[in-house]
Amino acid sequence: MKTTQILFAGFGGQGILFSGKFLAYKGLIEELQVSWLPSYGPEMRGGTANCNVILSDTPVGSPIITTPDVLVAMNLPSLQKYVGTVAPGGQIYVDSSLINAKVERDDVQVFYIPATQMAKDEGIVSLANMIIVGHLLENHSELSFDGVNEVVEKLVPPKKAVLKELNIKALTLGKCYGK
Repeated sequence: MKTTQILFAGFGGQGILFSGKFLAYKGLIEELQVSWLPSYGPEMRGGTANCNVILSDTPVGSPIITTPDVLVAMNLPSLQKYVGTVAPGGQIYVDSSLINAKVERDDVQVFYIPATQMAKDEGIVSLANMIIVGHLLENHSELSFDGVNEVVEKLVPPKKAVLKELNIKALTLGKCYGK
């Protein structure tokens, strides 16, 4: 695997940090070198949140990402702020339920996923983030959907066991979107 730098960005409460933690833990299970750097504004819920995740087969020198290979934007301010930073040839995943703007760049691959609406329709409102993660795992050449059950099992605490099945459902919805 080459080094893959992923930036998740949105509002607090959208599961931005959990999405990053999920991919970081998946990397650990796959015995990759991993960096996970969460960041959020003082408001927490409703404030800004972003998370840098680096997955590599070589040691990670710095947790800071300035030119992500992948951007997951779950709100318009995040898309506007980071769209220009994505490396040419990279990927941008947009929650098109919340963002009606189109990416103007032609040197990146863009995926528009109505994740928030899909989550509402399926009764899993708080899991739009995992729908996008499922789509990312299915569509990025360096990542795979394999092992997601094990990651969910490890990350979701026993007191929230009901969320295990719902997270798998959300990941699967994202994986299958557009097929």
